[in-house]
Amino acid sequence: MSETTVNVRYMVDDVEEATAWYTSHLGFSVLSNHAPAFADVRRGALRLLLSGPTSSAGRPMADGDRPRPGGWNRIHLIVDDLPAEVARLRAAGVRFRNEIVTGPGGAQILLVDPSGNFVELFQPAR
Repeated sequence: MSETTVNVRYMVDDVEEATAWYTSHLGFSVLSNHAPAFADVRRGALRLLLSGPTSSAGRPMADGDRPRPGGWNRIHLIVDDLPAEVARLRAAGVRFRNEIVTGPGGAQILLVDPSGNFVELFQPAR
């Protein structure tokens, strides 16, 4: 990995399902697959670690709390044509959390991966 690589870890319920979702819908490529524990996928400078319940990252904390998918933190992917991407992904059966929201910086929408993690697609204002 180069110094410009950004690493993000998502907890997922099913490593194989998550790997297929990120590669087929969002253009990630597989770097390694050690299912059911974990896989890592890449898109540009982003390396996304998909960690299942049997991974070391999935072990319980000292107080018994277990890492799990979900939450509002998310990766943020920039796209050129947000409405076209939304149409393509809806046709593929991808689940969305909301509709397109537009603000002064651009437009965005949240996708939900199979484990409940969010991915934001963002089109900057022109």
